This record gives sequence, structure tokens and C-alpha cells, in this order.
Amino acid sequence: MHLIYNTVIRAYAAGIRIASLFSNKARHWSKGRRGWRTGMERAFLASQAAASPVIWFHCASLGEFEQGRPVIEAFRKKHPGWRVLLTFFSPSGYEIRKNYPLADHVFYLPADTPSNARDFINIWNPSVAVFVKYEYWFNFFGELTRRRIPVYVISAIFRKEQHFFKFYGKWFIRKLRQGVVFFVQDQASLELLKGAGVENVVISGDTRFDRVFELSIDSGEDPVAAELAGEGRLLVAGSTWPADEELLAGLYRRFAGSIKMIIAPHEVHTSNIDRLESLMEGAVRSTSVGGSKLVARYSELGGKLPENTSVLIIDRIGLLSGIYRYGDMAYIGGGFGKGIHNILEPASFGLPVFFGPRYGKFAEACDLIRLGGAASIDNGKELAEAVGKLLDDEGELKKRGKLCSDYVKRKKGATPTIMQYLDAALNSD
Repeated sequence: MHLIYNTVIRAYAAGIRIASLFSNKARHWSKGRRGWRTGMERAFLASQAAASPVIWFHCASLGEFEQGRPVIEAFRKKHPGWRVLLTFFSPSGYEIRKNYPLADHVFYLPADTPSNARDFINIWNPSVAVFVKYEYWFNFFGELTRRRIPVYVISAIFRKEQHFFKFYGKWFIRKLRQGVVFFVQDQASLELLKGAGVENVVISGDTRFDRVFELSIDSGEDPVAAELAGEGRLLVAGSTWPADEELLAGLYRRFAGSIKMIIAPHEVHTSNIDRLESLMEGAVRSTSVGGSKLVARYSELGGKLPENTSVLIIDRIGLLSGIYRYGDMAYIGGGFGKGIHNILEPASFGLPVFFGPRYGKFAEACDLIRLGGAASIDNGKELAEAVGKLLDDEGELKKRGKLCSDYVKRKKGATPTIMQYLDAALNSD
């Protein structure tokens, strides 16, 4: 099975190189790994603290980075003499966070072949390795555990439909038993792993709650969003896709004059922003108040909102999490595709949340629906009905918002649990 695994990894890397001829994302993936050994050796030797111990954090992409960020920041604060090595699998994480100031070194992770794992660990010789949520690279795991380097997977979540628990998953489960410690989000994950013979499991919760709670306290001011909030109700729509945006256009038509919108699409390339702007301008023009209302792009405003703006499109990465603070309610995209995006950020600010039907894999969505702070909708009519109830009832709006913010507060605390184990591992050396 190990031979098959290595063959698949090599084939995947080769496929990405071929895809890089046509795909910008694949081009970043391939180019970012070119000459990685030389680049990492130079970075290691150039460091003024080359004798300092290294802790290695690995994240698949940007979402996992935000999930691991509370632990990185807590570790950096408590152990300032250590060097932090941060790696990413995906360009969408690396390209945005390659200059992250709390990491001493940021790189793409080389493909998980035996020689790459051996050479990577020879260069960095980390004292501890921390993988976030979904990343299981078995040659790296094997090389780390052979050298008795502690390996942790944080905010992990397991489901019975995953390959680990299928009839063909025994090899993968054996790999998980080899010295890796799992900090899982819930009891169900613990029971699945224990039932498969994986004993090094701790229920810590999800570090995302720590991160979004911090953001709800420390997010900076945004004068443009603050000005749009002004009078009336503001709906903030995050990580939207075309199917979501069609519903939002219909919602605006239904409640024009009673609602304003900030829309932050998942894709911010020019052609998508052009399409979204055209869609929302059509919605604005079609209403009785449309003649005096505007659709604006954030990047074109220079920090000042034009008078009569009713729809603001966020065409830059990194602004959304702080903008939720100005909203009265939120719509989160992805629920008509592969699955919803992050609903915890708006929830932490006390915004009732709406999303599409594909949310079943997200415990927080199920929890908030059960509690009454969130609602899933299947079509534009259901969205209009759900939003309309809150527009007409301020008491209900505040009640549902408080259910969301209280839920986040109850769930935070995973980071201190993880830090206790990391500190114990460091002190045992």
C-alpha cells in the first residue's frame, strides 16, 4: 500500500506540473516548489537565530491557517525564542500569508515523497510539528515519528464516511496509530478513532472559535462599511457564488428601500466582479427606488462612500471578517455548491445567519439551526421570508443574534488545551 501511496503522490505532482500550463493556481503550486531545497537551506542558514529550536506548523490553505493561527500566536507569545516555520499546501494560503509577521519562515510544503520528507526534516530539524485539521501526509508523519519528533494534528474532525473507516482504510489507520496525537473537535471524532485503535486522542474543541472570538473583539474600524450601515438594515453576504448572488439580487428587489447589502464574493478576479456588479445594478435599477441608488466597488472608493450607495461589493481579500461587525444579519455562500463557508465569523458578532442547503458536514451550522440563530434556505422565496421576519421584528433580530454570539463564547477555549500539551512536550525534553 505504501508503494501505491507514493505512486499516487508522484502522479499528482506530475499532473499539477502539466496543469500549470493552463491553470494559474497550478502554476503557483508548481513554481512555488521549484528549487525548494536550495531556498530552504539558504533561509535556514541566513537566520540570525539558526541555533534556536524550530516549531513547524503546516496548513492546507487559508482557512486552515486561520484555524491554526490562535495556536501560532499563543506559542509565539509564550516562547519568543523559538523559530516558527509555516508551510502551506495550497497557493490560496501561501500567496496571501507568505509575509505573515509571526512566522520566521513561510514556504510551500514539498510533495509528500520519502526523499522530500527526509530532506525537508534534515534541513529544519523541527522539535515539534503541528498539522491543522485535514492534513495527513504519511511520509512526513513517518519521518517525524522515526526521529521521535512530536507530531500533533489540531482541530481535527473525523466522520465515518472518510476513507480511514472504509474496508480499504486499514493502512491509513495504522499510520495514524504511529505516534501522532490528535486534538479533535468533538466526541464523535474521538469515538471513531478509538474504535479504530487510535489511542492518542484528546477532545480540545475547535480553535476557530478562539480565532473568531478574538476578531470580534479586536477587529479594526472600516469607515466605508460603517457609513453604509448608517440607518436601516444591512445584510453582509460573505464568500458568495453565482447561485447565492442570484438569490441576493432577488432579495434586494423584494426589500429595496428597507435593506442595504455588502457582498464579498468568494472569487474576486475582475471578470467575476464585473458579472456581480452587473447583476446587482440590474436589481437596483428594477426597483422603484433604483433611480437614486448606487452599486459601488470597495477598491474604487478611496475610503469614501458615494451618497445613495445601497450595495457595496468587496473586491479585495482580507476585509470580510472585520466588516461583519457592521451588519444586522449575514448570508454565507457555498450552500448551493460543495458546502457552506465560514459562518462563525458573523455569528461571533451576533448576526443571525442564513445559508443554502448543503451544510450537513458543519457542526456549527447544525447547532445554530437547532438553537435558532441560523436558518437554511432552499430558494429565494424562503430567503425573503426568513429575512422579512427579522426586518419586521427587532426583538427577534436581537434574540437570534445573541444566540449566535453566546454559542461562540461557549465553544471557545481549544487553544489553551492544546498549549498545555505543547508545553508539556517541550518541558519533557
